[in-house]
Amino acid sequence: MHKIIDTYASDILSSKFLQQYVNKKVPWGFNGLGYIIFKRTYARTTPWGSVEEWWETIARCINGAQKIGAKYSAEEAERLYDLMFNLKCFFSGRGLWQLGTKTVDIIGMDSLLSCWVTKISSIQDFVFVFTESMLGGGVGCNISREYTQELPRVKKGVKCYMKNTKDADFIIPDSKEGWSELYRRVLESFLITGNGFSYSNVCIRPEGEPLKTFGGIAPGPKPLTDGIAEIIKIFERRENKKLRTQDVADIICCAGQIVKSGGIRRTALILLGDPDDISFLNLKRWDIDVTLPSYRSNSNNSMICSKYDHILDKYWEPFDGRGEAYGLFNLKNAKRFGRLGELKYDGFDLFDSEIIGVNPCAEALLADKESCNLAEIAINNISSKEEMFDCAKLLYKAQKAVAAGKYLHKESTAIINKCMRLGLGVTGICQKPNEYQEWCDYTYRQLRAFDKEYSKVNNWPQSIRLTVCKPSGTVSLLSGSSPGGNCAYSKYHIRTVRFSSMDKLVPVLREAGYFIEPEILLDGKLNHDIVVVHFPCQFGDETICFDKSNAIEQLERIKSLQTVWADQAVSNTVYYKKEEIPEIKEWLKNDYDSSIKTLSFLLHIGHGFRQAVLQEITEQKYNELIANIKPIKIVESPIEDIGDSHECQNGMCPIK
Repeated sequence: MHKIIDTYASDILSSKFLQQYVNKKVPWGFNGLGYIIFKRTYARTTPWGSVEEWWETIARCINGAQKIGAKYSAEEAERLYDLMFNLKCFFSGRGLWQLGTKTVDIIGMDSLLSCWVTKISSIQDFVFVFTESMLGGGVGCNISREYTQELPRVKKGVKCYMKNTKDADFIIPDSKEGWSELYRRVLESFLITGNGFSYSNVCIRPEGEPLKTFGGIAPGPKPLTDGIAEIIKIFERRENKKLRTQDVADIICCAGQIVKSGGIRRTALILLGDPDDISFLNLKRWDIDVTLPSYRSNSNNSMICSKYDHILDKYWEPFDGRGEAYGLFNLKNAKRFGRLGELKYDGFDLFDSEIIGVNPCAEALLADKESCNLAEIAINNISSKEEMFDCAKLLYKAQKAVAAGKYLHKESTAIINKCMRLGLGVTGICQKPNEYQEWCDYTYRQLRAFDKEYSKVNNWPQSIRLTVCKPSGTVSLLSGSSPGGNCAYSKYHIRTVRFSSMDKLVPVLREAGYFIEPEILLDGKLNHDIVVVHFPCQFGDETICFDKSNAIEQLERIKSLQTVWADQAVSNTVYYKKEEIPEIKEWLKNDYDSSIKTLSFLLHIGHGFRQAVLQEITEQKYNELIANIKPIKIVESPIEDIGDSHECQNGMCPIK
């Protein structure tokens, strides 16, 4: 054991310090579900063949943050280590997975970031979506007509086809770059050159072989070739015509399907469209057209709407359960202020004309080709506002180092280095209903002052924005937190978690007595590559649950968090009942134009999702389920794939 400890020791974390934590108990959340999620999602395989324990993961990450420029003193590193060990704060989910690994050396800062934004006005924009998705990132895509009308007319008579031989025009290389290149060539053929070509997948490794750089296992060639074939059909149906909104959306969603098929990688997409674009509003109206392609489920959709009066009556039609309710994105408010009412802070101008969209969970307000840069504080485990700022300052130093780094796309490097936009989040808000406003406001003000001083010392720009409130799915499971600013779904509930069917934890969980079933797609088909595991969970009596917080109270909480904490946005799914829709409309009529940046909605029950992330159960049912569950014996062998989220509550985004 001493030899293992010495492996993690460094100039800022001594062997003597680490020794204190090797056998120390971690206060995992939700009956130990936090430990299962940690093992499945963040624990790396060690050089000696075991799977990391929490003390090892924290050491790897803090040393990794130091390597990229966090500039911790030994005292700061030890303090951060103790805060993280006790589940009070975290690097981003991507950071927990990648910091301190060789992947960061190979790929750079892109490997540490989860989500991006791009407009869709050129072939390169499509390719950007595919490339970052292949790296496990989610992408927000502005497909408003302002940008998509710049795309050229589809060429006539183009023939792109698979010829699975060694003499095809293009032999797809067995790499992320190779897959992206095929995607680019197909787009180029139909939109630029008009010249078709044949392609072959003979070099792509078969399903199940290990992936070395990001970890995980290969999905095989089928997801790529099936998805490309579908994209070709989309173009062929539009030859000699311009692409419509639904065509642009489908090409993007097919890219998402390619990436996530096989249960190996996950990505998330959000499509942002015009409020008067009926074809956009109909993209997910399965109640109108049951033949709509299931790959459209790969995106969340939101309207870009800067005034409440721009919302059409048609927007509200799915709210009664007939379709999927869209979100709202107030671009005007996103640009003009940080926290509500703050156009400037201590003389620093917060207006940001570069913002064009949001990340898939809609808490990060980003410019074209910019990325979110996340970390998180679990306020439910925090003891004071001073401790909260301590967490914030220490996480900030790693985030600022990431913002100063270099990225795969030169446009990304330029905008990220310029804006230095950070996304420090808070989770567990509804477990601290009496403290969060004072603590958040205090911490924000202290962090703004620290950013001004620290940026000047390092000759960096001040950060245009610092804070978010993200939906916080997976990380909140570690700490037993209600997700982000959302109220708890119910005191007793089922939390569904998606795993790759090949994950070594699946048979362990089945043996322990958890209910496990294949993923059910929106068209009713079973996806046996992904399994859904049902975990019974419980919140404490002090937690605000949905039954104690109606839709208007949830909207007011979003407004509050946008005032005291988030100078970017508050990602919060407003759970509503059908009878509350008139009240929601009235609230938005009065408050949307002045108080909202992003919103999303979901029916609390009757939403039609058969394997919803959260499902209410009774206390009796909870006790019955818990009684049948045996203690988990975690396998100490490499866990090489994931089927669920690093950051998000909806199980979509992102992965290795």
